[in-house]
Amino acid sequence: MFTVFLYILALGFLAFSAIKDPKKTRLALNKSLRSFLNILPDFATILALIGVMLTFLSPQIIATLLGKGSGFLGMFLSSVVGSITLIPGFVAFPLVKSLLDMGAGIMQMAVFVSTLMMVGFVTAPLEIKYFGKRETILRNSLSYIFSFIVAIVVGLVVGG
Repeated sequence: MFTVFLYILALGFLAFSAIKDPKKTRLALNKSLRSFLNILPDFATILALIGVMLTFLSPQIIATLLGKGSGFLGMFLSSVVGSITLIPGFVAFPLVKSLLDMGAGIMQMAVFVSTLMMVGFVTAPLEIKYFGKRETILRNSLSYIFSFIVAIVVGLVVGG
């Protein structure tokens, strides 16, 4: 129901914008369509890869590797994957939901999302170029450690 409310609200503001300035509204819609079409190939590829991965990994395997019972080893595995993977947030969160539904643990997924968003192993060379080696290593190291702290706090709060 809340989603329907948000769609109605968005359409209402779009109508308001169109009434106020149709030319700017059309320009904004064209820009948003171009942006969507630019990210669509990457988004579709990532979704396809996730779909294939979830097809071949059974809930038992996911629960064993990343479930609540996997403990620190599962958190470490999730953190490594999160640190080296470059997935946008709008793909990561549905992926995490699917993994949780298949038996992954809360803390394991919390550390995965935290490292995914904060640790940039793949982007480190570019970051080194602009910020320097010391700052990049320091930021990534602190982010990695903080991801575990966040995961533990989330686990304590949510009970995972």
